Amino acid sequence: MLIESVMKREVVSIGHQGRLQEAIDLLIGNRIGILPVVNAEGVLIGIVRLRDLLELVLPAFVAMVEDYDFVQDFGRLEMGKIPEEVRAAPVRDIMAEPLAVEVGSGLLRAHAFMRQHNLHDLPVVNGEGRLVGLASWVDVGVGFLKSASEPQSGAS
Repeated sequence: MLIESVMKREVVSIGHQGRLQEAIDLLIGNRIGILPVVNAEGVLIGIVRLRDLLELVLPAFVAMVEDYDFVQDFGRLEMGKIPEEVRAAPVRDIMAEPLAVEVGSGLLRAHAFMRQHNLHDLPVVNGEGRLVGLASWVDVGVGFLKSASEPQSGAS
């Protein structure tokens, strides 16, 4: 089964000249975890992940401590703010490399790629690198399980 059979074709993205505040608004408004960054021709040139934006507001110690069971309330630390100058910065300042698979990729390749790059959402591009879809971890997993659970034809 190919990734194109499970991907979403309507994808929210941002232009390479967009600002970080616009990216934040798109992530919040659409409740998504990844925002592909495209150039004027629709070619994928980067991605902005929710977790990268969270790093701008979360206290540094959050990444250092492994067990938070002892903390009942973080108090004022819950009130983190992203400075205005950071929100006005171009999205290219925080975007990561353009991680994607091509539309003809199989689900096993997509799954392996997502594991390798720790992605929950996977941009899909055509042969020219244009963004044509997005598949979530759930889309890929369900498609893979569906394919794996179908009876094999010609078996005796």
